[in-house]
Amino acid sequence: MQPLDDDTRQGETDVMSGIAVLDDYQGRAAEFADWVSLDTPVHYFRDHLEGDALVRAVQDCEVVVAMRERTQITAEVLAALPNLRLLVTTGMTNAAIDVDAAHSHGVVVSGTPSVGTSTVELTWALLLAAVKHLPLEDRELRAGSWQTTLASDLAGKRLGLIGLGRLGAAMVPIAKVFAMEVVAWSQNLTPERADEVGVEMLTKDELISSSDVVSIHLRLSERTRALIGEREIAMMRPGALLLNTSRGPIVDEAALVSALQAQRITAALDVYDIEPLPEGHPLTALSNVVLAPHLGYASEDNVRQMYIAVVENIAAFREGAPIRVV
Repeated sequence: MQPLDDDTRQGETDVMSGIAVLDDYQGRAAEFADWVSLDTPVHYFRDHLEGDALVRAVQDCEVVVAMRERTQITAEVLAALPNLRLLVTTGMTNAAIDVDAAHSHGVVVSGTPSVGTSTVELTWALLLAAVKHLPLEDRELRAGSWQTTLASDLAGKRLGLIGLGRLGAAMVPIAKVFAMEVVAWSQNLTPERADEVGVEMLTKDELISSSDVVSIHLRLSERTRALIGEREIAMMRPGALLLNTSRGPIVDEAALVSALQAQRITAALDVYDIEPLPEGHPLTALSNVVLAPHLGYASEDNVRQMYIAVVENIAAFREGAPIRVV
């Protein structure tokens, strides 16, 4: 446990009242919003906490701030936090929070605005890094080598979008700048929506088997969990790129690792089944996958906006008029 405020002792046995800000990995939360205006001790945790360690750390806090889906706040955790009154999540949805359990314990849950532009930008950064072999060539150049691989071009290649909502649709104009052909599929996609965005609508199997890049842009739900499994991965073109900046469990991670180990496909990932990604995970040993630590939403502009809204939420709750209630 690593709270960063000056007025709190370090150590697993510390019990703190006030406001707990979880998973402040970069130690930047304090500078992004006017926490002082709340006139309450604020405790910033850079280390990731789960289960009993989480309960011990925040058991006296009336307000807990959760960053996106980093911390599992389960029914069991909520039952062990009788002093909790307000739970604020950055973003308006957070699958790691049992919202129904929070409500049953009388805890108000609120969210914040979040822009999607940073996720789309990160998606293209990963795509380009993968097809141009940038991580590998960077390492080789620093080691004294020069031009060890031949990269692929995007022009004329097919981008298959699984999901054509706000983020999926935002991929389309950029792909067309690169002269890519764009196709799409989702469980709810209609021909009218495909025409509106300017893409060809295919079946899932058609998209997966014919695309050079398969990019996922869906919310995690029971319908989408393991949507891309062993069968779908086996259908991908040899050397095709699987790109996931949505949620890890949408892809069967074991099947993906197996295909990557066999050098059948490549991948670029920002999300995983377990986050933070455990040390020594099989993905970290593979050279044909580009890995990012869930950076899609974690831009300075976006995080600043979210923390400003967090403080607004807390102030409104204290005035008896909660805002952005989930």
